[in-house]
This record gives sequence, C-alpha cells and structure tokens, in this order.
Amino acid sequence: MFSLFLQDAWKVLLYSLLLGAGLPVVYALGVRTSALGTAGAEGSDGADASAGRRHALGKTLAGLCFLVVLVGIGVGLASVVAAGHGEQLSFDHVYPTFVPKS
Repeated sequence: MFSLFLQDAWKVLLYSLLLGAGLPVVYALGVRTSALGTAGAEGSDGADASAGRRHALGKTLAGLCFLVVLVGIGVGLASVVAAGHGEQLSFDHVYPTFVPKS
C-alpha cells in the first residue's frame, strides 16, 4: 500500500513543479531574456550606448517564454471551465477539446 502511495506522490510532485512553480520560472526567464543586450558598454559621454537596443535572440526567447506561460494559463482555465460544465478536457487530438465525463 505504501508503494502505491509513492507511485502517485511522485506524479503529484512532478505536476506541481511543472504547473505550480514551473510557469512563474518560465515567466521570470522571459523577463530576464527580454533584457539581453541592454547592459554593456558606455559611450564616450558616459551615456549607455546600448540603451534601447536589444538582441533579436533575447526578444525571440522572451516571446517563446511568454507564449508558453499563456498556453499554460489557457489550458488551466479550459480545465476549470470544463469541470464547471460537467465535462473534462481531452487531448486526444493536437488541441484540447471538451468531452463528456465517462
């Protein structure tokens, strides 16, 4: 019986790390990567020469991080809405769909 508990406990731990703490970590990485290239060399007058210039890689990575966070939020909201309507969220196809509970 204890082994059955451990089999399910690691799944709960994994899901809580991915969905509970994982999305804020991905968001923080997105914020951090959006600032890539802003700190750096100063100009001759002491002003920051790279102010307003960011690397395209940083923008792209930040956009991907924010997209992952938005998709996670959307799937979570869809799951709550499906449960409220007495249905469940199914991932049988590529996109999530509402199906009646079995």
